[in-house]
Amino acid sequence: MIGEVNSGAPMGELLGALRATAEPSRLRLLVLCARGELTVTELAQVLGQSQPRVSRHLKLLCDAGLLDRAREGSWVFYRLGSGSAVSLLGRYLADSCDEQDETIALDLQRLAAIKRQRAELAAAYFRDNAADWHRIRSLYVDEAEVEAILADIVGALAPRDLLDIGTGTGRMLELLGPRVANALGIDQSREMLAMARVNIEQAGLSNCIVRLGDMYQLPLPDASFDATVIHQVLHYADRPAACIAEAARVLRPGGDLVIVDFAPHALEFLRDEHAHRRLGFADEDIAGWCRAAGLELGQPHLLTGDPLTVVIWTARRQPAATNPSSATARAVSSSIDVEPILQE
Repeated sequence: MIGEVNSGAPMGELLGALRATAEPSRLRLLVLCARGELTVTELAQVLGQSQPRVSRHLKLLCDAGLLDRAREGSWVFYRLGSGSAVSLLGRYLADSCDEQDETIALDLQRLAAIKRQRAELAAAYFRDNAADWHRIRSLYVDEAEVEAILADIVGALAPRDLLDIGTGTGRMLELLGPRVANALGIDQSREMLAMARVNIEQAGLSNCIVRLGDMYQLPLPDASFDATVIHQVLHYADRPAACIAEAARVLRPGGDLVIVDFAPHALEFLRDEHAHRRLGFADEDIAGWCRAAGLELGQPHLLTGDPLTVVIWTARRQPAATNPSSATARAVSSSIDVEPILQE
């Protein structure tokens, strides 16, 4: 799991990592990837080198365990490695480079320009869609009140590794990231993920990352998180039971699922104009789906609005129980985007 660090590494691996960084372009790439997730195109732009050349350098750094590589459809993101002694060495080497060095300083200036461009694009997308979001939010209880209760609930659960399903703009990562060791956000919208990356970078949350993925078939192993959150996502699902089953699959024994969504309502325009598949959820429906996924539902929290009421449901995966969700979720889910990698 992200963030867990081994106690040490064989001497051969450390020597391999040192050899991999003993070249100016690769050391520059290490410094850049220590400052956030970047694509081959962005890295080539900063270094002023061709994409094939940069890709070869990146492969050597990944093979040495210094960088992590994540595919997102036709894009590939690179960031400083995690979870090993070699990755700690990479962090030390990146932090040891003088930011006033002429080459490094120019690289960081170019990187800052790329991040500004990202932020501008994300802001433009938000402006184009913000009116509809604000209209919906005006129909229910103040979002700050919902977030305060949600933060208290997750804080009391004290998870180490958190998964946010349908992360959108990354708001849950911003809210809950400071309370956990590691957090991962999954979403199917590249535009939303672009906004989420900007938001978590601006918040300084280096322990949070986002990935492209399908909530019906999460690209994650069984029992890999202490808590999963599904915040205002389930009403878009055509198969909410399958979504809950998949969320339960990735929970460790004793782990917790937190669902935030609407109580049953009759606002048909949300279905017609905003793609809501379900007009809220009854407690008995959530309870049944959780029970089928091997989860025990706790007491729900109701926050009454006008006309929409928000409900926060919590459910725990039983330590000794087998979880039937894995086969169920895989049987009913669609596959995640696995387009060919075009940027390498």
